[in-house]
Amino acid sequence: MTGSHDSHNPQDSQDSHGRRKATSRRSISGFLHLPWNSMLKRVVVVCVLIAIYATFCVVRLAGFQLGGASVAQQATASRTVTVVTHGTRGEIVDTNGQVLAQSVERYTMYADQNGAAAFKPVKCTGTNSSICQNMDSTSNPDATGVEAVAELLAPLLGVSEMELGGELAGTSSYVVLQKNVTPQLKQQVEALHLSTVIGFESTSQRQYPDGTLLGDVLGGVDDEGTGVAGIELMMNDALQGQDGSTTYQQALTGERIPGTQTDASQALNGGTVKLTIDSDVQWYVEQALKEGVTSQKAKWGVAVVQEVSTGKILAIADSQDITAGSDEAKTTASLAMTQTFEPGSTGKVITTAALYQEGLQEPTNQFTIPNTISVDGQTYKDAEAHSVWHLTSAGILCYSSNVGTIMESSGYSLEKRYEYLRKFGIGQDSGINFPGATSGLLSDYSQWDGRTQNVVLFGQGYAVTALQMTNVVATIANGGVRLGQSLIESATDANGTDVTPSVNETTRVVDESAAANTLNAMESVAEKDNKWDSIPGYRFASKSGTAQVAGDDGSLSSIVADYIIALPANDPKFVVSVFMKDPAGTEGAWTSGPVTAKIGQFLMQKYKVPQSPARTDAIPVKW
Repeated sequence: MTGSHDSHNPQDSQDSHGRRKATSRRSISGFLHLPWNSMLKRVVVVCVLIAIYATFCVVRLAGFQLGGASVAQQATASRTVTVVTHGTRGEIVDTNGQVLAQSVERYTMYADQNGAAAFKPVKCTGTNSSICQNMDSTSNPDATGVEAVAELLAPLLGVSEMELGGELAGTSSYVVLQKNVTPQLKQQVEALHLSTVIGFESTSQRQYPDGTLLGDVLGGVDDEGTGVAGIELMMNDALQGQDGSTTYQQALTGERIPGTQTDASQALNGGTVKLTIDSDVQWYVEQALKEGVTSQKAKWGVAVVQEVSTGKILAIADSQDITAGSDEAKTTASLAMTQTFEPGSTGKVITTAALYQEGLQEPTNQFTIPNTISVDGQTYKDAEAHSVWHLTSAGILCYSSNVGTIMESSGYSLEKRYEYLRKFGIGQDSGINFPGATSGLLSDYSQWDGRTQNVVLFGQGYAVTALQMTNVVATIANGGVRLGQSLIESATDANGTDVTPSVNETTRVVDESAAANTLNAMESVAEKDNKWDSIPGYRFASKSGTAQVAGDDGSLSSIVADYIIALPANDPKFVVSVFMKDPAGTEGAWTSGPVTAKIGQFLMQKYKVPQSPARTDAIPVKW
């Protein structure tokens, strides 16, 4: 038994702890004695496992980093705002710089309904005046949410809390509460510290300080501030401002975070449009025209004042009495540039000047003129029945004889009749390019029938505007040179670039002698009519006209009576024209004449024009 015991390894007889050690040593020894291929495989496996784990860790780390960057970007984006600043629309001023149209600073106030629902007033402690709300001044100091906002804001807006609460309730982030908010009201609202609920957008409001002055000429703008009629439309590109913007980050309270601006462009205000209109003259002309139209019970009236030496329009008025910027101003154009009519006997000025220019007549040529005349089967008569007249060519214009005009035009070809009408601007664009303006109507002489070819001699058979006929007389007063008319004296756009519209080219129509003889005959007209239209101390040249025009039923049941003067006759500086539709009287001299005389007298006084010397060169009108 003892021998058997001695045969065991001494270590095998150790306690369990010793056996575990022996076993462990055998495992390690066994592993070390494994075949080389088997050991390499295990090493490879372990390395692969370690590599996979390391890759996993790297991917997770990258994911955390990228995810964090993405979250950061999203957070930055949520804080980033771009605020658009609008360039203010430019001014329209008169020739003296008086403002006729301007845009004033205004704001659109809007609300975030979600912000209103979450609103909780901050109690004022004396040290937080920049963020707190004084609810103690309200009827419900404990209110929160929409109710609290309404309590604070309603008194400033002048609305009931219930009405305002209804607008604030909901889930929209943008609800307009009020437009055209003044800077003063904006400041009062901002003092309530409701930036998480109430916001403002910069806008402007178009104002016309003089109301109806030049109303249908100025026109108006739409809700977006874009010109839709009149000068506002005509010069919209120049007047329109250019928007700018600023991009930055804001805090949750809506306040701008300093140093976060990333982009900015400056807004540019629109340019300035200066008209040739003199507001003082415009106002006087409008008043005189209204009185004349009322006195004559006319359907409408139009008046124009033009400076002879420049072609500038100093006043352009009609009796529509429309407030600038109103809905009516946006849909109703100026009658002076859009209304057409036959000029009647004022058209004889063209014929007279052309006959002298072509050498077909001299002012002193003598004619025996009956009351009627027949040409190619057509009969023509003078406006008033008379016995035989003995008139010179100048007298034919002075007494406005249709028969005499036809007689002295016997050698005046149809082609030349058409040519001179065109030269004086009939059927031609005025060059002002006013929206809705018309060029009138003048058909080619090849289309004239047997009657039209003669009535065009005395202002019938073609249609004109008040502007065109004003320039006809201005051409005579300017020594036979037709200037391009202008309504815009100068204009710049938002960038300061000169965008003044061009005018029609200057054209000599007749020579100085033909113009002077025609003006001389016209001064005799004024002397004949001076019981209606005299201007004490001043000589002037004039011509009246009356033409049948279409009435409401389309038939020739209406008339336009007009009177046009150039003054002073010795040195013409202004042309004044007045036109009335269906006045109580029919003769232009005593319907429209008194209005032109009243305006003429005002012009002489305003511009301190020296009084005229006595007339010594009158051409005989009778023989």
